[in-house]
Amino acid sequence: MRILITGGAGYIGTELVHSLIENEENEIIIYDNLSRNNYNLFLEGRLNPGKIRFIHGDILDSRKLKKVLDGIELVIHLAAKVTTPYSDQDLHQYEQVNHWGTSELVYHIEQAESVKKIIYLSSASVYGLGQDKTADEESEPVPNSHYGLTKLRAEKEVQRLSEYMSIQILRVANVFGYSRSMRFDSVINRFMFDAHYNKKIKVYGDGAQVRPFISIDHLVNRLVHFVKTDETTSVQNLMEFNLSINEIIQEGILKTHPGTEILFISQDLPLKSLELKTRFSIKEIENDLDRFREYLNAFKTKFTF
Repeated sequence: MRILITGGAGYIGTELVHSLIENEENEIIIYDNLSRNNYNLFLEGRLNPGKIRFIHGDILDSRKLKKVLDGIELVIHLAAKVTTPYSDQDLHQYEQVNHWGTSELVYHIEQAESVKKIIYLSSASVYGLGQDKTADEESEPVPNSHYGLTKLRAEKEVQRLSEYMSIQILRVANVFGYSRSMRFDSVINRFMFDAHYNKKIKVYGDGAQVRPFISIDHLVNRLVHFVKTDETTSVQNLMEFNLSINEIIQEGILKTHPGTEILFISQDLPLKSLELKTRFSIKEIENDLDRFREYLNAFKTKFTF
């Protein structure tokens, strides 16, 4: 199968490429503008050069997108502007990349006769913080960040393709864990780095705010599952754990790094929460703190000293 992965050199994309290339029948085209200046995909491990190709391109480059889609059967759309937590600092760029970049991609997919399926990585942020109940796939999205709003607009662009092909929209929880192309701007990864090297972590608010999380290992496994099967549910939540920041610290960080100093900033400031559930639920892993600690212990072994 000829697979195009937009954003394929990023945090999630790097691990997905390594998993998909294990199947010798797959031919993978990585399309990425390298905006995060992370080149680890190109340095660690020898991948089959006959089955993988890199194209340096931007999601807003209409001519290049049209050309790269020639002969592609499956598109996995990961490319997005995802820097957290201050997604409202550059509203125009988020709108351009997440919404109009997806719109541009969808337009050219409509013209490409070879494409049979698209998997789009959306975000749990589309539901918005402060939901009265746990959000499931039937919950009404009410994004209260510009990032969440642009991801929801992008979903609507992808849904246009449902008349022509199989689509899968995945609303993903906060991703954590080790990747060859690391991100340390997400909360758990940041905590792990600071606890390991600085022996101190900073918590904004009172720590009671709850967020949904998913390990990068589990996320990549689910993506590979959707590549291999014809399963289509249109929209699906992907998560493993609903955890408060305090639970992450007490049940995770302080277990892997005892003695870490916890510094609260604006501790009297209560922050809104979001809890997620999914129709794909594995009881033995959902909210299993032992498994959560296993992920963190495995992550810890990746630090060089």
